[in-house]
Amino acid sequence: MSVGHYENFPVASLLLPRALRGAVQTLYAFARTADDLADEGNAPPEERLAALHRLQAHLNAIAADAPLPQDEFTPLAARLREVIQQHDLPLSACADLLTAFRQDVTTTRYASFQELRHYCRHSADPVGRLLLALYRAEGTPQQREWSDDICTALQLINFCQDVAIDLQKGRIYLPQDEMAQHGVREGDLTAARVTPAFQRLLEAQLARAEAMMRAGAPLARILPGRIGWELRLIVQGGLTIIERIRAADYDVFHHRPTLRPRDWARMCARAVFAYPAQS
Repeated sequence: MSVGHYENFPVASLLLPRALRGAVQTLYAFARTADDLADEGNAPPEERLAALHRLQAHLNAIAADAPLPQDEFTPLAARLREVIQQHDLPLSACADLLTAFRQDVTTTRYASFQELRHYCRHSADPVGRLLLALYRAEGTPQQREWSDDICTALQLINFCQDVAIDLQKGRIYLPQDEMAQHGVREGDLTAARVTPAFQRLLEAQLARAEAMMRAGAPLARILPGRIGWELRLIVQGGLTIIERIRAADYDVFHHRPTLRPRDWARMCARAVFAYPAQS
């Protein structure tokens, strides 16, 4: 879920209780700010990392209950401190997000799925844990594992969705060893070739993401009230994007599969009558 992969943060907030909306907006602003530092503009890597380190200094001050550094991030950090304290949120989740954004600056290729999963543990899983904490729904280790499965699945789907976009940033979030196994070269990606080998590679990624999504789906069934409904719709949204990519014969280069207005009725119906979907 980066904020390029963070669409699910604001989508989830549409159903949030009013008392939690400000907190979600602050968390989203923090993630969005950090993501933009890693991605936007033409600043060299050293400047991006320096800015992210300044943001980290604010987290360190919050953790130590110390005065915040005075810089461009002070107003955001002050709001974040208030939200963290008011809702007793895990500050470590925010630190994990910064770790992932720093990695975005320094790492552009991932040798294996294990490396990619480690990245997702910092870039995706913290979002779910923050939302669970907001709802006082951290629950059991099993529930947290389900949340991690859903969050990582969403990000893996985004990686498939955004192959072309990530390439423009010089990044590839497809495991290098699996690219080699399927006979897909970087030149095939830059040339936007939707070859049978690329189709098989992308299907392998989608199948893995779908399996993780379905593995985590029981969480939405057991969580009460609005958070359960939010999670059901988020899961169904991810599964729908997988369907869109498959229906397009895996051509994510020439059009980015997205949710359409008519998809929401079907997603709601699935959430009510056929959830969690089984295959």
